[in-house]
Amino acid sequence: MDTNTPQNEDPDIPHIRFLRGLVTVLAGVMILGLLVLIVLIVIRFRTPPLPAFPALPAAIALPDGADAQAVTAGPGWYLVVTQDGRALVYASDGKLVSDTALDLP
Repeated sequence: MDTNTPQNEDPDIPHIRFLRGLVTVLAGVMILGLLVLIVLIVIRFRTPPLPAFPALPAAIALPDGADAQAVTAGPGWYLVVTQDGRALVYASDGKLVSDTALDLP
């Protein structure tokens, strides 16, 4: 009798077929996931980058000698952090609302 040939009565054959099917499905899901990641990366790099420093609206005039270090905006206001450590809050019409000194490192 040939011992290398599997017997049809072997009870493990259905389990091995099931396991083979699971491995095939897993490989397909992994390939699909890799393709999705590649597509997302390509889409992300096609969008133009944000500007390095947002421009201030024309209505905002900084005090003499003040240079903007950071700018952020909210609904109806702009916040400008200056090089000399002040936080200037402006209304949307360009009027200075608040001038606060900051302790910057």
